[in-house]
Amino acid sequence: MEEMSPIVKTITKIAFAPIFLFGSYIILHGHLTPGGGFQGGAIIGTLMALYLIAFGAVKWRKKLLSIIESMGLLVFIGTAFLGLTSGYFFFNFIGGTGFPLFGEKLQTGELIDGVFFPSNNAPLLSSGTIAVMNISVGLEVIAGLTLIIVAMGLFAFTGKEGGE
Repeated sequence: MEEMSPIVKTITKIAFAPIFLFGSYIILHGHLTPGGGFQGGAIIGTLMALYLIAFGAVKWRKKLLSIIESMGLLVFIGTAFLGLTSGYFFFNFIGGTGFPLFGEKLQTGELIDGVFFPSNNAPLLSSGTIAVMNISVGLEVIAGLTLIIVAMGLFAFTGKEGGE
């Protein structure tokens, strides 16, 4: 693969942090806005593809990516099974408990002149297990897409998966 021009490399370096932050924002705000772990993970996975194109097949650690992917899946399933402690699979056992991370209580709304107005301003740390699952799905998608892109790139340029 030919090396990309300094312009492509510079733009990639400049765009890396904003794109990464946007993907992280989508993952962390998935319970409040459209988006979540898959969408944010796809954004960051695409960023990894841009990095691969700009800087070439640098020493990608396929083993580390595989471990991150597996950890995301294990955290997701582990959180689902921890819900069984409350009696239900996938039960939101953190939400509304006052737990410091993702356990903030929701404001239900207020009664004005006999009419109930629900609150649309949910705090970021109010999602309970949903945020944990969004983060784990995000990690899995980031690692999975990056692994797919690395494998396809190495195979396309060498004709074999090993990359040598």
